[in-house]
Amino acid sequence: MTAASVLFVCLGNICRSPLAEAALRAEAAKTGVDMTVDSAGTGDWHVGHPPDRRAQAVALRHGIDIGGYRGRQVAPTDFQRFTHIFALDADNLKNLCHIRPPDGTADLRLLMDMVPGREGTGVVDPYYGDDAGFDLTWDDVTRAARAIVAGL
Repeated sequence: MTAASVLFVCLGNICRSPLAEAALRAEAAKTGVDMTVDSAGTGDWHVGHPPDRRAQAVALRHGIDIGGYRGRQVAPTDFQRFTHIFALDADNLKNLCHIRPPDGTADLRLLMDMVPGREGTGVVDPYYGDDAGFDLTWDDVTRAARAIVAGL
């Protein structure tokens, strides 16, 4: 059986998707599940940049240093490289559907579809809000990470 490989995708890859990546890496390590985890953005304006300082701060409060993460843009090859691609909201899911090549094999869905009772909802983008929004994002992606590990 091939190990799962998961890609999280938001708009810029500096807030939600790196936090989702960190949460899943931590949950997989805690439970001993072998998987590859990465994140990307549909936009290109933060390629090569570290996560937002507020995203780094919330991850550090939970014992995870994401300062070495760097933004990248999702590529059509990601649809063969990963077994699962999770969009953090409906707009990014729509964009991913347009990027997906005809031979893309990755299972593509909304991240919160993994959390019972949250199907069809997105993770709110905390970028334009205050620090509390990043805590809410962390809560969402942590719940989703637990569900992914339990479900894959």
